[in-house]
Amino acid sequence: MPSARIYARSEHVISRALISDNALKVLYRLRKANYQAYLVGGCVRDLLLGREPKDFDVVTDAHPDEIRAVFRNCRLIGRRFRLAHVHFGDEIVEVATFRGLNDDGEGNRQHGRDGRILRDNIYGNIEEDAWRRDFTVNALYYSIHDFSVLDFVGGMDDHKAGILRLIGDPEQRYREDPVRMLRAIRFAVKLGFTIHPSCAEPMPRLAHLLEGIPSARLFDEVIKLLLSGYSLQTFEELRHYKLFGLLFPETEQSLAREADDFPLVFLAKVLERTDERIQQNKGVAPFFLFAALLWEPVRILANAKMKKGDTDVYAYQEAASEVLNRQVRSVAIPRSISLTMREVWTLQPRLERIKGLRPFKLIGHPRFRAAYDFLVLRAETGEAEPELANWWTRFQGADEAERKVMTREGSNGLRTGARRSGTRRRGPRKPKAKKET
Repeated sequence: MPSARIYARSEHVISRALISDNALKVLYRLRKANYQAYLVGGCVRDLLLGREPKDFDVVTDAHPDEIRAVFRNCRLIGRRFRLAHVHFGDEIVEVATFRGLNDDGEGNRQHGRDGRILRDNIYGNIEEDAWRRDFTVNALYYSIHDFSVLDFVGGMDDHKAGILRLIGDPEQRYREDPVRMLRAIRFAVKLGFTIHPSCAEPMPRLAHLLEGIPSARLFDEVIKLLLSGYSLQTFEELRHYKLFGLLFPETEQSLAREADDFPLVFLAKVLERTDERIQQNKGVAPFFLFAALLWEPVRILANAKMKKGDTDVYAYQEAASEVLNRQVRSVAIPRSISLTMREVWTLQPRLERIKGLRPFKLIGHPRFRAAYDFLVLRAETGEAEPELANWWTRFQGADEAERKVMTREGSNGLRTGARRSGTRRRGPRKPKAKKET
């Protein structure tokens, strides 16, 4: 095992002024208690890029119980690998013990039949810990002792070259934890790095391994993937490496079988708007994003039910239930999110009824605004009548007298009943993804 390449303070750009005060407290207190203490992982990677880390992770030779003895404000979590969370109000500094390479023979490391690591509480030293990490750029250690950066795996060179490379044999690492394929996509897009060919090649072949990952864990990963500010590019990369279909199988099937680009244009528009909001530090509602991701399979199934005689609202209710019941086997969308998704979907046919008292009642619905925004995006991409979206825009800004006139007259020829299933208007082509540089 090669020794570390040590980059002195003068050879890197990391400054303590950029590190959280609470993370510094943890580092100094561990060192005062005669333990080793380093910043590691994404925070070091981001600091070297001149970015502000979202959180700071610390690694040490102290075992979990020893960490808890040093910090009264500490909780131990995790079963697969024990971690310490040191709480400072709203900020949590995660502290992990150095992981080891070799099994201790006492069952502290367990693998599944497919090679996945199920339990991993083998402790070691800093060199072993570096070789246990996933990507070389995530295996850089910042020392609070002399402010140097330690590199055991060539991470600094890859960092400078903009290359994302797994440590060790890529296929073995993916089999140990298939979620690493999703992490590779997320980091490459977020950092503007290129996935090394040796790490890119196995992904389409091993995509099926995601079927063995708990659907609740995949939900957490999807949130990270799509709420990073680069969801459109991430979506394209997931499809390129055949991973998207393992997360949203019915969406992938519906996109693949459609003769036109409407579903892709609509989904790309929603992802693009999501990225814009995140980059402007505006809030994003996960339910809206998931509603867009599953809209096409819901729409197709609802249209099929309407052809058999179901009313439009009932057809969408039933389609929503069926699609969601199947989707949670892949990505477990929490009920708090899926209930709102249902409302957005089932309000779409109701928005087409613009005569009489119905618009007055509908505008007071708790999910009206979300459903209206959804309709606007559908109209912008040719999947709904632009005149209908414009009517609702005018209705919201009109006074009471104007609203009464509008609901008497409809919209000068705009159809006020349910749209015929499968009908669409021609819309704009799919926008090109903005590549991160």
